[in-house]
Parts: sequence; structure tokens; C-alpha cells
Amino acid sequence: MDFIEQELSFDKSKTILDIGCGTGRHSIELAKRGYTVSGFDLSESQIAAARQKAAEAGVKANFFVQDARTFSFPAHYDAALMLCEGSFPLMETDEMNFAILNNAFEALKPGGKFIFTTLNGLFPLFHSVKDFINENDAVGISQANSFDLMTFRDHSTYEIEDDDGQHKSLQCNERYYVPSEITWLLKSLGFINILILGCPLGKWRRDVALTTDDYEMLVIAEKA
Repeated sequence: MDFIEQELSFDKSKTILDIGCGTGRHSIELAKRGYTVSGFDLSESQIAAARQKAAEAGVKANFFVQDARTFSFPAHYDAALMLCEGSFPLMETDEMNFAILNNAFEALKPGGKFIFTTLNGLFPLFHSVKDFINENDAVGISQANSFDLMTFRDHSTYEIEDDDGQHKSLQCNERYYVPSEITWLLKSLGFINILILGCPLGKWRRDVALTTDDYEMLVIAEKA
């Protein structure tokens, strides 16, 4: 959040849209710091949790249920965030993922900034996705990962236990993107000043170059 504030020039008057906000972790922290934040997620239970957490924290943030593929807030926000794969690139088709980027563009005012993280396609070319997930996740085990070089999609079954102790088996379909794809997609929508960086947890900086060891990439772009 310190990095996000720097990117916003510490201007508390800026309005922020948190796309795929989940339980509001980032929205609530920004609201605590004095920003006007709206967050949405497809999950009603996640939004309910976000509202409860905001109330407990004593901060005001606008949370609502919405689909990232279809939302429309024309030129309404100074900044849009989409962190920790809030929605993009989790869709089943590339067209759906592109729609999310387009909707983010449309929601920004001219000069607005778009900051998001996405899966780094360079990583699976050099590493095992399955081994990485199982080594770094304490709540679930990923089975039968199948990374397709033709589509850069990883199909897997994710075994978890939810908050109520119920076992669930999730069928996942995630799209990895290489930097040149992201740049082309954003430019085709009208974004400028596109910057793609490495994404070390808690250590975001503009001087961190993306490498094949980064599971995610950090993307910063501006609406012309």
C-alpha cells in the first residue's frame, strides 16, 4: 500500500476502484489512509465479509457485488486496482480477460492510473507450477496441473477445506501472460506509459525488473 500511495502521489482526493476486491484487504487499508475507495467482487460472501471488516475497522468504503466482465462506470475513477489476480487472468477465455481490461480502461478518467498484478508467463517456462503452488500454499493442494504451451493456460484441481470445514474440489483454469502480450493488450485499448515489473511480496518498487523467477508481474499503465 505504501507503493500504491506513491503511485497516486499521496493525493487523498483521488477516487479508487478495487476490482475483484475479495474481503476488502486493500480497499480497507486505503480507506484507513484517507482515500475514497469502492470495491466489488463476484462473490456475495466475500463482499459481506468486506463490509463487516470495514465496519469493524471504523472506515467507510463502498462494497458491492459485480462481475468484472460486465461492469460499466464510464470515466468515474482516478485509479483502478486489480491485485493478487482479483479477476484477470482467472477467466475461462481470453475474450473474457480482455473484457475486464477494457472495462477497467472505461472506468478511468483521462490520465487515470491502472495498477494490477497478473501471472507471469515466463515463470512456467522455467519452473514447475504445481511444485511452486504446493510449496507456497498452506490451505490447499493442487493436483494434476497441466500447463498448455499452446494456450499458456494451467488447468488444475485445487483441493481445499473452507471456513466451515467442508471439503471442496475446485476446477481451475488460469491464463499466464508474457510481458509482450500484456503490453499489446493495453496499448490496443489506449493505455500509455506501460511499465511491467517484478512483483516481490511487500517489496514493490519501480526499479525491480521482471525475471523468470517471478510468479507474478506488476503492471502499471495510464489512460491517455
